[in-house]
Amino acid sequence: MSYRKTLKLLCGFAGGSAVVVFAAAAADSHGFFGEPRGPAESRWSRFTAVQAAQPAWTPATHTPSPTGHSWDFNWDKRDPSTLTNGKKKEKESVTEDPSSEQDNGKPKATRNILLIRHSQYNLSGNNDKERILTPLGREQAELTGQRLAALGLKYDVLIHSSMTRATETANIISKHLSGVGVDLLSCDLLREGAPIEPVPPVTHWKPDAVQYHEDGARIEAAFRRYIHRADAKQKEDSYEIIVCHANVIRYFVCRALQFPPEGWLRMGLNNGSITWLTIRPSGRVALRTLGDAGFMPPDKMTRT
Repeated sequence: MSYRKTLKLLCGFAGGSAVVVFAAAAADSHGFFGEPRGPAESRWSRFTAVQAAQPAWTPATHTPSPTGHSWDFNWDKRDPSTLTNGKKKEKESVTEDPSSEQDNGKPKATRNILLIRHSQYNLSGNNDKERILTPLGREQAELTGQRLAALGLKYDVLIHSSMTRATETANIISKHLSGVGVDLLSCDLLREGAPIEPVPPVTHWKPDAVQYHEDGARIEAAFRRYIHRADAKQKEDSYEIIVCHANVIRYFVCRALQFPPEGWLRMGLNNGSITWLTIRPSGRVALRTLGDAGFMPPDKMTRT
């Protein structure tokens, strides 16, 4: 069966997530929408893992650019102009200054989020508790802690995945930040997993579809919890450390930059490396470093 070339692929990235809409009309009277048939089925296989956890694209929130792509300023659903759902608040007094009220609802601080990949760990462990840091991994964590302390930043919190290797890494790092008085918090949402089926696919790593379905929703939930612009009540810029895993960090970066999240596996991160995201009050996001491990001697660098 032959088909006319009427395929249309529209990729929108509201908050960095991908929504794929495809249509093809058959040469005869029997067409299809979104459901491939016959020999054409293989052409659509790459799109079958689109996750329901991904937010939908809303064209009205996008600003066109000369490249054809667009930036959604309300990607974190915290754009002040949308928080009232289009409803104007009733004025208690005719003398109230509306511009002052609007200004008070705008974020003014910048959030800096430093994503740390855990250090090298024992791959031969049978379960999470046995997958502890290796001696080299502990050295890497010490070096990362020293680097974070040397930056001289006022850290607000240190959040870590509840998995053993991330917890151990965070505890070692925290010793170097004891003078800052940073809080140490554990979070199950940050555990390692399979965020979304990678494109292009790889042959050496193929989780079951159910793992993408479950892990993808959880990792997306972690992104929504931790990666967003500052609240209007936040007065000063913040510096937050999150110790977690390579898959989680790579997915976060794609989502925050509104890149196709399916490309997360194209990036590599060293153990103990630092990835730095900056989120401005306007909702603009910048990637200051990706997997920085230049503070480690070459013989201490690993990716396991």
